[in-house]
Amino acid sequence: MGYYLVDGIYLEWATFVKNIPLGQSEKNILYSKKQEGARKDVERAFGILQARFAILRYAANYWHHSTLANIMYACIILYNMIVEDERGNYSGAHDYNYDYERHPVASVHHENGPIDGFANLLERNNSFRDRATHRRLKRDLIQHIWDKSQQDRHNN
Repeated sequence: MGYYLVDGIYLEWATFVKNIPLGQSEKNILYSKKQEGARKDVERAFGILQARFAILRYAANYWHHSTLANIMYACIILYNMIVEDERGNYSGAHDYNYDYERHPVASVHHENGPIDGFANLLERNNSFRDRATHRRLKRDLIQHIWDKSQQDRHNN
């Protein structure tokens, strides 16, 4: 199971790691700063990839995990190759807007009938919505970040 860094508008699901409003304990403030910084880094990085690769702009809810991982790895590798190739030629003006009219994206073919593994998908989705797991995860993350910061402070 993976976790998603989210802001305060999301529900308390087991897979969401939400921020905490500022103005609470020192532990919570440190956690909020770390979580917000990580979330912004991921948003920026994914935004750059979405701007360059149209396949990342569409919902992928029912794709297999390994397929999604391969797509992401391929896009990251290609992006790094592009950056390496353009190094030294950078003029600062790139247009990352995809031209949908000249390069339409093929639609996905859907078949009617039972979907293999759909019951398992529904069961997994229900486990994601567990609020107790969400609260336990957040409490453990706050404590882990706090312990690490105290250890770093002690070592310096």
